[in-house]
Amino acid sequence: MAAFGHTFPFYTGPKPTFPIDSTLAVIITIFLTALLTFIIILPGIRGKTRLFWLLRVVTSLFIGAVVLAVNFSSEWSVGQISANTTYKAFSSQRIHAHVGLQVGLGGVNITLTGTPVQQLNETINYNEEFTWHLGQNYEEAYSRALVKGLPDPVLYLAEKFTPQSPCGLHHLYRLAGHYASAMLWVAFLCWLLTNVMLSMPVLVYGGHMLLATGIFQLLALLLFSSATSLIPPCPLRLGTAELHMRRGPAFWITLATGLLCVLLGLAMAVAHRLQPHRLKAFFNQSAQEDPMLEWSPEEGGLLNPRYRSTAEASPEPQDIALSEACSEICCREECPGEPDCAL
Repeated sequence: MAAFGHTFPFYTGPKPTFPIDSTLAVIITIFLTALLTFIIILPGIRGKTRLFWLLRVVTSLFIGAVVLAVNFSSEWSVGQISANTTYKAFSSQRIHAHVGLQVGLGGVNITLTGTPVQQLNETINYNEEFTWHLGQNYEEAYSRALVKGLPDPVLYLAEKFTPQSPCGLHHLYRLAGHYASAMLWVAFLCWLLTNVMLSMPVLVYGGHMLLATGIFQLLALLLFSSATSLIPPCPLRLGTAELHMRRGPAFWITLATGLLCVLLGLAMAVAHRLQPHRLKAFFNQSAQEDPMLEWSPEEGGLLNPRYRSTAEASPEPQDIALSEACSEICCREECPGEPDCAL
């Protein structure tokens, strides 16, 4: 750097300023494409079934998209401040910038945007990510950031989440992220099973799986909140301003979706008990049961079906007329000594 006349570290690599995470963009695109496909075929459905079908599709896709997207979101805990702070190491020059910190289940995202963007003959617009996913080392990512020479505010916040930091943020946030992510993956599998069961004549179990989807989402929130509440207070000061963390959009949308799944699951269970025919009509299933198959709630419902006997299924016997030749042959075999048996 001295050969180029620089006396302090500088950042020469590309600056990722894409407004949304590429993984989230892919997830949103997939679910929007699926929704658009269902909307295209919507005119082919007649009557009230069209409205019911659209409502089911939109609700299901929304739940699935949220459960999958929040798992990769970096906005479970967020904090933002505007500060007058130093810009680079070994330099007394200061900048006025907007600093953002987003903590997700898999890492930390730090943004630094100058106000104005052009200061000190540079474009101050940084968006850096430091992850602790399985198979990735947070310390190595932080070391690469030091080699790059990232601005002081970015390095300062990233250093607070290193394992050696006395704040202890790394261990608890990493542990909370792993367990919450596991619960969300289970919730996503329950959502898949919900869609499979609701397309079959087992609506009550589809409601149970929808209820399980909401419960696992709420468990993810409980694990994340329990672990992060144990974090000791660690001041994050940039200049004279102090950055405070709060629950982010991903946390609240997961809470809303989890409660929605729980309410819908309970509503389906109650409707199956009180109004099973209307529930089947809402899911476009026939309200008539198979005459050869009766579902007995006393014997376990759908798990233990009671089959009718042939006599119960056909109460009226059918007389089959035998031909005269057949009657004569049968009579001769049974009564060979009577000549007028077949008369």
